Amino acid sequence: MIKSKICDLVGIKYPIFQGGMAWISDANLAAAVSEAGGLGIISAMNANAEYVREEIRKCKELTKKPFGVNIMLMSPFADDVAKVVVEEKVAVVTTGAGMPSKYMPEWKAAGIKVIPVVGSVAFAIRLERIGADAIIAEGSESGGHVGETNTMALVPQVVDAVKVPVLAAGGIADGRGMAAAFMLGAEGVQCGTCFLVADECKVHENYKKKIISASDCDTIVTGRRLGHPVRSLKTRFSRQFAEMEKDSSNTDEQIMAFGSGSLRKAVVDGNIEEGSFMAGQIAGMIRENQSAAAIVNKMVSEAEGLLGNINNRLQ
Repeated sequence: MIKSKICDLVGIKYPIFQGGMAWISDANLAAAVSEAGGLGIISAMNANAEYVREEIRKCKELTKKPFGVNIMLMSPFADDVAKVVVEEKVAVVTTGAGMPSKYMPEWKAAGIKVIPVVGSVAFAIRLERIGADAIIAEGSESGGHVGETNTMALVPQVVDAVKVPVLAAGGIADGRGMAAAFMLGAEGVQCGTCFLVADECKVHENYKKKIISASDCDTIVTGRRLGHPVRSLKTRFSRQFAEMEKDSSNTDEQIMAFGSGSLRKAVVDGNIEEGSFMAGQIAGMIRENQSAAAIVNKMVSEAEGLLGNINNRLQ
């Protein structure tokens, strides 16, 4: 059975985290992944503290196993949410979009494992210094907000730079990706796009259909002009967004207004014309709806088979 330092650190069976995806990663999905032996994660996104508290309590009703909360540190409610995870005794917090320095003393005192998402070696080193328990090194293949370095290049460099365990993220959706992550020195993986088609994921059916029908070349990165690059599926919306960025006559404010609410339109409304269907490059490999447990179990069994037969494959 695949087991690593990450499993012991957070008390899970398999070293698989489900990414904290805004508007997507709710209590239902998180609980299903945790029940399957991974670590389910609720996304706090830009929601207020009471929404997050309610989702945490729902998750506790659905599973007795550890789960986490992802906190976007740029959220106007980050201070309040930071207190809620302590009050509700959440096992793990993952963070993005900023430095969690001011929250670390309280989180650590509460026994919370803090595992930030990074896109660079320098950021990983800084986070280790302030007390991060592990690091998620996320490559640019991932869906949603992305950095500049791809997973294969980023992960081994982060592994070499820090002493805490590292998880690989970005472009991982099956056992081959998981096995490759271990070969790069990672102690586990975080996956997002593959869980979009989980039975327990409540995104609109149009979203799931677009993931399943995607090919290897069907994602695009927009938002670089605004300083917030995002990877999503190629749609009428994302192509128009890209064209607006190229046109110097459009102000940044106009572009931001055009994109406002687009993720919710995709996730909740299934709006094909105006929605932002965030997904990683791995979407082209996803071909069917499955339960979260089936996704986790298949990934683990494939990785075990590959890692167990590595010597035979090299002869």
